[in-house]
Amino acid sequence: QVRLQESGGGSVQTGGSLKLSCQVDGYTFCLAWFRQAPGKEREGVAVLRTSGNSRNYADSVKDRFTISQDKYMLYLEMSSLKPEDSAMYYCAASRDWQCSVYTMAHTDFPIWGPGTQVTVSS
Repeated sequence: QVRLQESGGGSVQTGGSLKLSCQVDGYTFCLAWFRQAPGKEREGVAVLRTSGNSRNYADSVKDRFTISQDKYMLYLEMSSLKPEDSAMYYCAASRDWQCSVYTMAHTDFPIWGPGTQVTVSS
């Protein structure tokens, strides 16, 4: 069973930057970052396939966020942060070799970390 553990959340001001990390204990085919704000549905932020260069981003974070991996670590570099980026951020994984970076549906990812909180103040 793959285990995930996020870190790096915190509080920043508008325009600031944060880098989230997720330790991935096991082999996966797709890794993703999702976020969920209070009263809102969980939404996909960024996804990558662990082999190759396939990546995808939500329109709301393109050109501001970068997803990357390094061996057993997944990262999300966030810049130009806005108050609407405030949410609990989750690392998620799929061991389905057919996983796609294009759907970003949380139902495609059966493995989740506990989350890390990001708060952006205006």
